[in-house]
Amino acid sequence: MKKKKLWSLGVMLILVLSTILAACSSGSDGKDTGSKDTSTGGNSASSGEKTLVYGRGGDSTALDPATVTEGESFKVTVNIYETLINFGEQDVTLKPGLAKSWGASDDGLTYTFQLEEGVKFHDGSDFNAEAVAKNFERWKAGADKFPYFMSQFTMGGEQIIESITPEGDYTVVFKLKQPQAPFLKNLAMSPFAIASPKAFEANDDALIDKPVGTGPFKFVNWTRNDSITIEKNPDYRIAGLPKLDKIIFRSIPDNSARLNALNNGEVDVVDGLSPSDKGSIETNGDLQLIERPSMNVGYLGLTVTRPPFDNVKVRQAVNYAIDKQALVDAFYEGLAEPAKNPMPPVIAGYNEDITGYAYDPEKAKALLKEAGYDGKEIELWAMPVPRPYMPDGQKIAEAIQKNLADVGIPSKIVSFEWATYLEKAQNGEADAFLLGWTGDNGDADNFIYTLLDADNIGSNNYTFYDNPELHKLLVAAQTEVNEDKRNELYKQAQVIISEDAPWVPLAHSIPILAASTKVTNYFAHPTGSDRLEAVDMN
Repeated sequence: MKKKKLWSLGVMLILVLSTILAACSSGSDGKDTGSKDTSTGGNSASSGEKTLVYGRGGDSTALDPATVTEGESFKVTVNIYETLINFGEQDVTLKPGLAKSWGASDDGLTYTFQLEEGVKFHDGSDFNAEAVAKNFERWKAGADKFPYFMSQFTMGGEQIIESITPEGDYTVVFKLKQPQAPFLKNLAMSPFAIASPKAFEANDDALIDKPVGTGPFKFVNWTRNDSITIEKNPDYRIAGLPKLDKIIFRSIPDNSARLNALNNGEVDVVDGLSPSDKGSIETNGDLQLIERPSMNVGYLGLTVTRPPFDNVKVRQAVNYAIDKQALVDAFYEGLAEPAKNPMPPVIAGYNEDITGYAYDPEKAKALLKEAGYDGKEIELWAMPVPRPYMPDGQKIAEAIQKNLADVGIPSKIVSFEWATYLEKAQNGEADAFLLGWTGDNGDADNFIYTLLDADNIGSNNYTFYDNPELHKLLVAAQTEVNEDKRNELYKQAQVIISEDAPWVPLAHSIPILAASTKVTNYFAHPTGSDRLEAVDMN
């Protein structure tokens, strides 16, 4: 997946007016237009507008949700765009979105959606059935450009959506080539938000840095590696929403600096915090702690097409070499549990019977000897940004480096800027890499098939792992409508993955956020994409 890079133009202009720091007006072309929003937290603007400043660890890579796979981008786009179906406020139950109702045929091949009427995109064009069809046709025609579409709506290498047909202005009919059990859950995922056809038909890459949706907030400005500003959509379809007038997403890579910015009143909400910060937040009367429901996995990926990890015994050895419990104790402080499977226990189909790999350095050494490992140094990639499933990639990499050295595997820790890190790992350039996944829809398919099936090499399967037996199980599970039978297929799949060891599953975490007590009605969603239209400030 290629990510277009835009470089900042113009210069920064900061106006100091008495004791008030106010934001200059900014352009909306997706580049730094020479004016930068410098509003601080709370109601700092002289107009009395409610501005929420959100401190996060990294910048977005793009603002076209169909083209990205990482949470920092979805964190913004979920507030600009809308999907046909929504998830619940704090869970993954299905609720109406741009579709007010839907129904399926008995054979599971036809879905009919009744759409909301009178909705406008931010560019003034109409949302209707034709717009929905054009979005899906765009994704179908360029599936290699849209990794989530490829991973969620492809089965056995073939796209499952046969056609999308408007029937009148506000009815759209999907016909599938074969049943797909998680079809409705997939539609609720952030990548499948509906964008303005007027925008992408004029320039298919325009949405990367100039998003146009129907959501509660409209895009204003993006200064790369600094901030993204969105503002209230006065024509939003739900009366009384959004409550906020403006949101500024600020990139503050250092965890301590981000928390200090909250303590100093420079930002109103921060995420990606170190678990060790929990105590200081709870004892600060001006702050509130927010825990995100856990639905994630952090892992060490082993690229199976690169030596030495093309040898299964070496991969198994690395699994034995890493002390997961020590990692959890040292870096998560009670806010995680060691992982043994590639999906968390809250997901239906989780295999409790798998014991995983106990910490056993001697067993690791024996397997390396059997494999004929030559002791050549590997590269160990550390994430440059905090993620919900891994609050400090560098420190965890250092601990893993020590574990590997103890069994005779020397490693060099390397890292890259976040977008580059993802792109290079996706291209198979890493030996071993730290990464993770926050579930998009609460379904086992979204973990195992999306991350480890051969169909998704080149998108979300960064290890290039390919097991035909696993593939057959996952394709069968996608079409199986009996939940008990479907769960059994996923349990069998986890046995295969555990034996092949393309990952070292490390931890399932409970991510924490913190906010000023001025912030009200903030609910952290298990998917990691928080909708902020109902958030308010005192």
